[in-house]
Formats: sequence, structure tokens, C-alpha cells
Amino acid sequence: MSKKVILCADSTCDLSAELKERYGVHTYPFHVSLGEENYRDGVDLVPDDIYRIYNEKHILPKTAAINVAEYIDFFRPFLEKGYEVVHLNLGAALSASHNNCRLAAEELEGVYVVNSCNLSTGMGLLVLEAADRIAAGMSAKQVAEEVQALAEKVQASFVLDTLEFLHKGGRCSALAMMGANLLQLKPCIEVDNTSGKMGVGKKYRGSLDKALQQYVQDQLKDRTDICTNRIFITHSGISEERIALVKAAVEEYQKFDEILITRAGCTISSHCGPNTLGVLFMTK
Repeated sequence: MSKKVILCADSTCDLSAELKERYGVHTYPFHVSLGEENYRDGVDLVPDDIYRIYNEKHILPKTAAINVAEYIDFFRPFLEKGYEVVHLNLGAALSASHNNCRLAAEELEGVYVVNSCNLSTGMGLLVLEAADRIAAGMSAKQVAEEVQALAEKVQASFVLDTLEFLHKGGRCSALAMMGANLLQLKPCIEVDNTSGKMGVGKKYRGSLDKALQQYVQDQLKDRTDICTNRIFITHSGISEERIALVKAAVEEYQKFDEILITRAGCTISSHCGPNTLGVLFMTK
């Protein structure tokens, strides 16, 4: 008889408190440092704090992976209660967390680790896939294997309103930022779901509202390969009016069983800045 299974994930899955409770997800927070102060993502620090400190002091946080010892301490109480653990990590191409988690699992019996090859609710989609399989009674090993195979089905992208945060974080040149501002470009950042690396896709020109509508059309219109059970609209802090605009566009181009609206945590927000928004879904 299979043991009961506990579902865990890095905080970077960006699932809301309501979704974590509904699906029984236990998260461990990434580390965020601002100057000399250290915080836990979503526990001691939220994205609005990052924006406020940036506006006041012009400094951005640095994020750090969860270390091996922390993972061991996190998993051990579940194992001691007789559970097995499935844990999903931020993509290995983006952080050392997956490798650290894998090393921790080697020290413990009954921990199964999944490299999401993704970030934010691209990772969150896989967490919910794992939850569905656990609810169906699958073993931890089978859940981890099936969900790992699904990683390449995740479609994750975001439209940025500004390149300022990428520039300040050293991920974008001043020239590129200036050119984007002058031309009113809103770049789409896409995640390669085979490696987890991020790249620049289409650059939308004009207002953010116009860019978001065109982006949703490009992502969803006339596609027959989309899994329509759920889609995330994930943002880093944006107006309710723009969320409604995007939701209406999603409903125009595809019929999903569930449209989940979530706010990204500190890791995504510190790199992308406010008014970033993406639609994230899976393909068949």
C-alpha cells in the first residue's frame, strides 16, 4: 500500500493562499535581501515593499536559493509522520534551488523532486497537476515522474510595462531600456519550457492596454493544442481594470473551465517591476 503523499513547492510557484489551501500545497520561502536586511519571500516581504523601497532608496533586492540543510529540515517532519514528499522547484536554469533540493533528497528516503523548468505560475500549473494526481491516489514516485514529463507542456510568458527593473538588476542595457521607452515598446518575456531559460519574444508597440490585448490574442487565438481546464492570469501588481481587460480577452479567444488570477511574489516582481502581466497555461 502506498504511503500518503505531501505536496510541497518553492514559494516561487506564486500560488495564492486560497489555492495552496484548496490543493494542500506546502511552500518554502526563497530568501530575499535588501541591503543588510534579509527576508523570506511572501513572509516578511511582499512586492509592494520592494516597490516602496526602490522608490525611496533606488535599491533592488537580491534573491537566494534555499540551501540543502533547509530542505532537509523542511522535509523531515513530513517523513517522520509517515508521508512521502513530492517537491517542485523553480527551474534549474534559473536557480540553484533544484540542485540543492535534489542533494537533500539523496539524504532522505521518500522525497521526490521535480525540476519545473519554469517559474511563477508556470511552475504553479505543474503543482496543481501534481495535486490532481495525489488526489487520485497515485504514489509519490509516479506523481513526480508524470509531472516532470509535463514540464515541456507549460506555456509561460509575461509582458513588461518597463525595462527599468531589468536594467537596474543588470539584465538589460541602458541603451535597450532607452530605446524601448522612446519607441513605447512592451517586450514579451518567454520561458523555454525545455531548459527554463528566459528570452525576449515579440515586442509590442503602444499603450500597455493595447499591448496586453494583442499579447492575449497572440497566445490564444485559434489554437487547438491548449488544455482548457485552467489558465493563470498572473501579475506583479496591476490595476483591476487591466485584469478585467485581459480576462475578457482570454474569454474571447478560448473557453477555460477555470481562470485563476494570482499575484506574483517577490522573486518575479523584483526582476520585472510593476504592471507586468502574463497568461500561463498548458498544451496537450
